[in-house]
Amino acid sequence: QVQLVESGGGLVQAGGSLRLSCVDSGRTFSSYAMGWFRQAPGKEREFVAAIDRIGTITLYADSVKGRFTISRDNVQSTMSLQMNSLKPEDTAVYFCAAASWPRRNLEEYNGWGQGTQVTVSS
Repeated sequence: QVQLVESGGGLVQAGGSLRLSCVDSGRTFSSYAMGWFRQAPGKEREFVAAIDRIGTITLYADSVKGRFTISRDNVQSTMSLQMNSLKPEDTAVYFCAAASWPRRNLEEYNGWGQGTQVTVSS
């Protein structure tokens, strides 16, 4: 069972960068594909990026492709999301979660963390 905690959010100007982390305090991190989702005020939670169990397959939402990079370290039980060239529309609470396979579908994920706020000012 994964036990996920996100960190690394904050306030940044447009064009800036942030690096989010998702740490699993359980003992099963390497057994799962992992994903990042985000939810802006008044909007549904949406897919951002996903990575398979060993870090060889990655998926990205079109809105972040080329700007965000997902990675994982199974030794440290940590997943990261490097976010560059941030835009005001990236403002949201970012969540990590686990799945059997890297997918875009929110319903296939579980073990959601509490989220970390990212705010991009114009």
